Amino acid sequence: MQSEVMVPAVKGTLNILEVCSSLKVQKVVVVSSTAAVHYDPNWPQGKPKDESCWSDRKVCRDNEIWYCLAKTVAEETVWEYAEKNELNAVTVCPCIVLGPQLQRVVNTTSELLLYVIKGGPDVLNDMLWHIVDVRDVADALLLVYEKPESSGRYICAPNYISAKAMLEFLKKRYPDYNYVKCKADVHQNSRITPIVSGKLSDLGWKPRALEETLLDSIEYHRKTGNLQDVEGQTYRLPDIFRHFQAANE
Repeated sequence: MQSEVMVPAVKGTLNILEVCSSLKVQKVVVVSSTAAVHYDPNWPQGKPKDESCWSDRKVCRDNEIWYCLAKTVAEETVWEYAEKNELNAVTVCPCIVLGPQLQRVVNTTSELLLYVIKGGPDVLNDMLWHIVDVRDVADALLLVYEKPESSGRYICAPNYISAKAMLEFLKKRYPDYNYVKCKADVHQNSRITPIVSGKLSDLGWKPRALEETLLDSIEYHRKTGNLQDVEGQTYRLPDIFRHFQAANE
C-alpha cells in the first residue's frame, strides 16, 4: 500500500512541476489535500487547524496512514521545488469531496458515501467529517488561479459534521437505506480538530451549505442507480478511509 500511493504522488507531482518550469508557466495551482494538514499531534488541543499546520510524517508512517503520508510528502515536494526553481506555486487542500459527478465511474469519496448509506460491515467511529462540494472546489481552484494576490496554501474545507450527526440527518430524509453502524466516540482526543478555510474565504470564496452538498450527492447517486442493491455485491470501506473504522471492530 505504501509504494502504491507514495511513488505516484511524489513522482507524478515532480513530473508536472518540471514540465511547468520548462514551459515558463506563470502560476501553478496544485491540488493537495487536508490529509497533509490533519495529523499533527503537537498542534494545540482545541485550536482550529489552519494553513500553518502540517501532518507529521512519522505519525503517518507509524500508523500506516499511507495516503496522508503521500499527500504530505507530495505537497512538501511542491514547495521545495518551487523555492529552488523560482516557480510561482499555490496549493489548494480540499477535504472529503462530495457532490454530483461529471463522470459515471464512482470515485473514492463517493464510494465512502455509498458505503455509509448502503450499510457496510464495518462500524465507524463518531469522528468529524470535513466535507466540501466538488463545485466549490472548482470555484476555489479558479479563484486562486485568477487572483494575482493568491499565494501559499489554501485549505478548502468549509463544513464539518460528526459521523453520527450526518447519519441522523440522512436517515430522516432517506429512511429506506440500511446505513452503516456508528460507535459513540468515548475518546474525545480521537476526534479530528476542526480545520478552517478563512484564508480562502478572504479571497472571495463562497461555498455551499453542507446540507445542499449531501442532498445533491444522494440525488445524483439515486438517479444514476448507484444506490440500487446488486445481488452478491459487497460494500467495503475504501482503504484510504480505514482510520474511520472504530477500534476493535
